[in-house]
Amino acid sequence: MSNKLPLSVFATAVLWSSVVLSAPPQGYPADYQQIIDAATKEGNLVVYSTTDTKAAAPLIKGFEATYPGIRVEYNDMNSTELYNRFISEQASGGSSGDVVWSSSMDTALKLATDYAQEYPSPEKAQLPAWAVWQNRAYGTTYEPLVFIYNKRLIPAAEVPDSHAALAKLIASQSDKFRKKVTTYDIEKSGLGFMLSVQDFKADPHYFTTLADIAKGGLAVQSSTGTMMERVSSGENLIGFNILGSYAEARSKTDPSLGIVYPQDYALVLSRVSFISQQAKNSHAAKLWLDYVLSEKGQNILANQSDIPSIRHDIDGNNDIAGITKILGQALKPIPVDETLLDYLQQNKRLDYLRQWRNAVAK
Repeated sequence: MSNKLPLSVFATAVLWSSVVLSAPPQGYPADYQQIIDAATKEGNLVVYSTTDTKAAAPLIKGFEATYPGIRVEYNDMNSTELYNRFISEQASGGSSGDVVWSSSMDTALKLATDYAQEYPSPEKAQLPAWAVWQNRAYGTTYEPLVFIYNKRLIPAAEVPDSHAALAKLIASQSDKFRKKVTTYDIEKSGLGFMLSVQDFKADPHYFTTLADIAKGGLAVQSSTGTMMERVSSGENLIGFNILGSYAEARSKTDPSLGIVYPQDYALVLSRVSFISQQAKNSHAAKLWLDYVLSEKGQNILANQSDIPSIRHDIDGNNDIAGITKILGQALKPIPVDETLLDYLQQNKRLDYLRQWRNAVAK
């Protein structure tokens, strides 16, 4: 007698296994199963993101394990490339990202204003009010901006702990720091421009502070990775407006890289995500957004990807609650709202760039 199961029984077992694996998360609406079923039929998801593929990999793995019928096509690019590519594809009606996930909060919100579909995530109640814009765009992380420095070349006693202290240090030793201070090139980096504007809003003396920081001339770059590499090697000595999440991850294996969280104010970036109105895989996109915002997804970001969580209930200290214990009132979260769009107006942007150039001129 054969020990093999009849094909129909085997197929039923596989189907049941899939259903069990893809059941709605606890506490979600009863009709959420319909989204899961439709997403499984789509079978694919296209994500456009500025988050490094390496950092996103644990999240992708977790999502695909939770929803085994859906394959994630993850496209990692810089913020300017993402913005231009997405707009071009929307205009041409061609294939594009189902989900956008960008660290350049202002340009991401601009895209959301024009192209995002409304979707009230079941995870919305777990997020700060400032992280949700019209149920169309969501802040997904909580990432303070930091200073980095070369621990071999800057004595611990000299390390600045505020923007004013950073400016004072460099202005008093401009020869030592000549072309040795790095930050974003705000004319080439959308993220860098946005962070500079937020500094300006947080510090009434920003351009004076910036002029002192730039006394020896800045070595500007378009990526966090390049800045960290140059500070670690000693080609640069210090950097500011660096994503703390990336710096913390690198410092675990790089003994030369020091990190300082400024005590006067620490801007907090939140990567903005939205679902495209034209998403070909709109149901899979909803599953992805909810997963990223969920306790499970946020635990992966915080504890496997070293990207701080936007929630308060994550294991460990890499979430809002844990970071607040350390920095308290110094934290200045950048809200996901229309104020991000102020300096995207052409005249205002050009005027701001002129002021920035004047401040950093040799």
